Amino acid sequence: MNSCRYPSSIKTVDVPPILNVMYKRRETNKNRAGWIMKKAALWAGIAVVVIAVFFCGICSAQEKPFPTRQITYTICFDPGGQSDRVARMQQPHLSRLFKQKVIIDYKVGGGGALGWKELARSKPDGYTVAGFNVPHIILQPMQQEVGYKTEQIVPIVIFQRTPLALTVLKTSNIKSLQEFIDQAKKSPGKTTVGGSGTFSGYHMATLRFEKMTGAKVTYVPFTGTAPQMTAFLGGHIDAIFGTSDDLTRYKDKVRVFAFATDKRFPEFPEVPTFRELKYDFVEVVDRGVACPPKTPPYIMKKLEAVYLEVSKLPEIGSQMKRDGFIPISMGVEESRAYIARMTQVYKELVAGLKK
Repeated sequence: MNSCRYPSSIKTVDVPPILNVMYKRRETNKNRAGWIMKKAALWAGIAVVVIAVFFCGICSAQEKPFPTRQITYTICFDPGGQSDRVARMQQPHLSRLFKQKVIIDYKVGGGGALGWKELARSKPDGYTVAGFNVPHIILQPMQQEVGYKTEQIVPIVIFQRTPLALTVLKTSNIKSLQEFIDQAKKSPGKTTVGGSGTFSGYHMATLRFEKMTGAKVTYVPFTGTAPQMTAFLGGHIDAIFGTSDDLTRYKDKVRVFAFATDKRFPEFPEVPTFRELKYDFVEVVDRGVACPPKTPPYIMKKLEAVYLEVSKLPEIGSQMKRDGFIPISMGVEESRAYIARMTQVYKELVAGLKK
């Protein structure tokens, strides 16, 4: 068999240097591209893991049972006042529906401001809620630095309304609203009018009354309606802008001149409204329960459902009416809209008082 040989005439040729350089660059670029692709793949993998963990965290948070331990219901006024009494009324029903113990705690001071300041700073986990009052949470931050903003008091439910009325004791020598106005004009600042808190519904009622009538009184703030009523019944102040429930409780001891309502209050059918007496003057105090800012929506939904259910119980409504309250039921969104609307109303009222 013949062997195959390369012709001896074929010679090797040296590759020009420029081609060697181009080849090396091409190989380098290939390696670099491969490294970039590997790095991109690594980061993509990390991103997938992070996103998966993030969404798993969200899902687990949404699925986490609530509540699993006791809830603290903070009252920002003295024991025995309206906020405390309605909380005590709700407490057994709340514990039953939450299937956890609900305890009532007190943070008293600044006409409620101390408790609302603490609520705004509380952990937003649903285990700390607080009673709140409108217009207090609107007026206080509007008029001074109190450590919280209105929007930091996140409403869950508004469940109660309390009309206000100008009142003296039956033993007072002042027999009518006109006599009261005349005396306050004759001796400016001598007549004292008590109320719960500064820049509260009670304080605003007093300021508006002065503005409309030209009377000049001295407003005496208390830490709540319980000490306010103690001082009033003891004769230490001349008058109060009293709440409908306190006036109902002490009906045989008080002389009510006028209610700051749209229509006459059922428990005092003989008492006129300020509007009937030609003073365009309506002032009420609304009560509800709130949670801290950034509370997760699923927790708020649970709180809302339970508080609304309690507010709609026939026995709760009946008891409120007997005590002189007006029961209402506003959920989260309705409460937010109401507070926003009343904020605009009070901005205009405060601006008018300063003129």
